[in-house]
Amino acid sequence: MAELNLGKGLTAGKVASNVQKKLTRAQEKVLQKLGKADETKDAAFEEWVINFNKQYTEGSKLQRDLRAYLEAVRAMHESSKNLQACLGDMYEPEWYGKDEVESILEDCDVLWTDYHQKLVDHALISMDTYLGQFPDIKARIAKRDRKLVDYDSARHNYAATHKTKKKDGGIKITKPSTLLERATPGWAQGILSAHNLAQTSLSKSQAEEELERAQKVFEEINLDLQEELPSLWNSRVGFYVSTFQSLAGFEEKFHKEISRLDQDLHDVLVKLEDTDPTRRTGHLGAASSGPGRSDREESNHTLRPGGPPPIPKSPSKLRPAVPPPPKVTPSKDLKTENIINLFDAAAAPDISVTSPTEPANWDSVEESLPPAAAPEGEEAVTEETPAKAPESTEDLPEAVEMPPGFLFKVQVMHDYAANDTDELEMKAGDVVLVVTFDNPDEQDEGWLMGLKQDDWQQNKEKATKGVFPENFTQRL
Repeated sequence: MAELNLGKGLTAGKVASNVQKKLTRAQEKVLQKLGKADETKDAAFEEWVINFNKQYTEGSKLQRDLRAYLEAVRAMHESSKNLQACLGDMYEPEWYGKDEVESILEDCDVLWTDYHQKLVDHALISMDTYLGQFPDIKARIAKRDRKLVDYDSARHNYAATHKTKKKDGGIKITKPSTLLERATPGWAQGILSAHNLAQTSLSKSQAEEELERAQKVFEEINLDLQEELPSLWNSRVGFYVSTFQSLAGFEEKFHKEISRLDQDLHDVLVKLEDTDPTRRTGHLGAASSGPGRSDREESNHTLRPGGPPPIPKSPSKLRPAVPPPPKVTPSKDLKTENIINLFDAAAAPDISVTSPTEPANWDSVEESLPPAAAPEGEEAVTEETPAKAPESTEDLPEAVEMPPGFLFKVQVMHDYAANDTDELEMKAGDVVLVVTFDNPDEQDEGWLMGLKQDDWQQNKEKATKGVFPENFTQRL
């Protein structure tokens, strides 16, 4: 009777054999876990398997990240292409460099395409080839584990067969052990015993053959893997080096070429700006140049519509602060013979008195009047000349009450919240007395040292002193 064919080369006999193998392996694994049977161990091979799994995991992650990187390059290419296409659509035909701009945009698109293709050919395909060998080796490792269980099972079966022979000491003919032997006539007992002895010998022979076959299959696959796994583990260094060298080289070349095209596009746009008719009127130039702009840049504060100015961060040193020129006060060195100019309409506003409650000292006024015979130009110079004498009694008490190292006053234009313990908290409208740094080397560019005037008048030496950004204030 022919065996039942189940399709794809399978027969009922093969299916039964596979089922029997699975049952035998399951029984052997249970016995090994329970400690009823010993298990063949190979510490070196197990270490190679650990390295293999680690290498496979790292390679798979690298492959995923490389694919994600290529998708990002593709997305960046599309975004750049759309952006450049927008520029090409807006660029009017009569504008300077129309043809050059179109050529640059085409070259950029070609560069992106070439860069992506090189990454696919020399990185992704190489990565896929490298990882393509891992599934096959992983399947062979699993097969080796199954064959090891078969080998252990055959070894235990063979040992059990020899152990039974030594324990029984042979089969005794005079004592039937089965119902068949008991039902056999006495004259046939010898024949049946001889048959049982032949069966026992056959079982031992089969166990030995099964052991030899299982050992041969296991050793063949085990030997191949012991050669391949170390070689595969050592190959990872060269593969990673070549892969990342290719990535770095292609990326470096791409950025160099795209940078050159960007510079060409920048130059074309600069020339377009120069040839713009609206610039020839000088309107834009007047708005961005001239003495008014330079004066505003040199000031220590500029009002900004969007809020307070940025806080300076550069730690470089500032130039030493220069105190303001002294106030113009009447000098006693002036000639007394020019008292007639006291009644001159142009000189009358320049007369300063010592105090609003005290009468004017006409003797000192007479001595401080400018010469009558001097021209108007020289008279103006005399008025602007810094006085060598002490200031008036009105300003003298304020100067005495200033803190040590006082330089000048500033008014806060924007609120400033202190970010550190050595900074000064300020509100818009506060008047701050600027003083010198105890250690000039600690002064940073754009920062001043000072204390609020109200705090100084109330607490004197106990007033809080700290640094603050210069561009938040305006000098008084």
